[in-house]
Amino acid sequence: MATSSTTSLLAFPILCSIISILLTQQATAQSTICVDDKGNFTLNTTYHNNLNYLLSTLATPQNNNNYGFYNLSYGNSPNQVYAIALCRGDTTPGICRSCLRDSTSVLPKRCPNRKEALLWYDFCMLRYANRPLFGLMETRPNVVYHNTENVPSDIVEEYFRVIRRLLDDLKRSAGGGGDGGSLRKFAAANATAPRFRTIYGLVECTPDLSKEDCDYCLEDAFGYIPGCCDGKIGGQLLGPSCKFRYEEYLFYNSTAHAHNI
Repeated sequence: MATSSTTSLLAFPILCSIISILLTQQATAQSTICVDDKGNFTLNTTYHNNLNYLLSTLATPQNNNNYGFYNLSYGNSPNQVYAIALCRGDTTPGICRSCLRDSTSVLPKRCPNRKEALLWYDFCMLRYANRPLFGLMETRPNVVYHNTENVPSDIVEEYFRVIRRLLDDLKRSAGGGGDGGSLRKFAAANATAPRFRTIYGLVECTPDLSKEDCDYCLEDAFGYIPGCCDGKIGGQLLGPSCKFRYEEYLFYNSTAHAHNI
C-alpha cells in the first residue's frame, strides 16, 4: 500500500477511486506516494545517511546534464540508495533546479522512514528506492486527477475522439525522442475540438526507457481516461515512468517544443 500526505492511495488503484481536483499550474501543486510495502529504515542509520547524502547532491552543478534527467546511486549493498529525477521537457534549467531542490527537501519529510517514495510537482518528479530504478518501466503506483468542469453533453463523443487522437500522436512523437530530441521523451501540442475549443496535451516518459516501453507505459496510462476523466475538460495521470495531461488552457511552455496537431 502507498500513502500520501493528504490521503491514502492504493499502489494498484481502482479506476475512479482516486481523489479528483481542479488542476492548476501552481508550482505548489504536488502529489506524494509513500510506498509502504517496500520497507522502512531507522533514523540515523547507514541507509538514512546515504539517502540524505544522495538527495543533497542530486541537484548540484556536478550532476548537471543540461537535459533535466538525473540517475544517481550512493552507498553499498544492503544500504545502497537509488534515485531518479526528471524535469518536465519544457522547463528552463533554473526552474528545473529549483523544483528539484524543493523536491529533495519535501519528499523525505512527507515519507519519513520509507525506503521508497515518489513526488510529482508540475515541473519535476523525484523517486528514490533501495533497488535499481534506471531503465525500469513501471506503471504503478500512480495518481489520477481530473478537471471539475464538464464537456457539453452533446459533443462529448467527438471531444474525446479528438483527445485520443492528440494523445496517440504525442505518444508516437515522445517515444521516438519527441520534441526534446534524443535525450528526452517529451511531446506537447494542441488540437481543435468541436465548437472551436482548443485542447492542449502533453505526454512524457523518463528518457531511460526504450521506445517500446514508453509506448506501453503511455498506452496503459491512457486506459485510465474512461474511468476517471470521461466527460471532463481536463485530466492527468502521474506515474513512475510516464505521465499525460490534457486541458482546455495552456499549461506548458508553448515556446519550447510544442506545436499544433
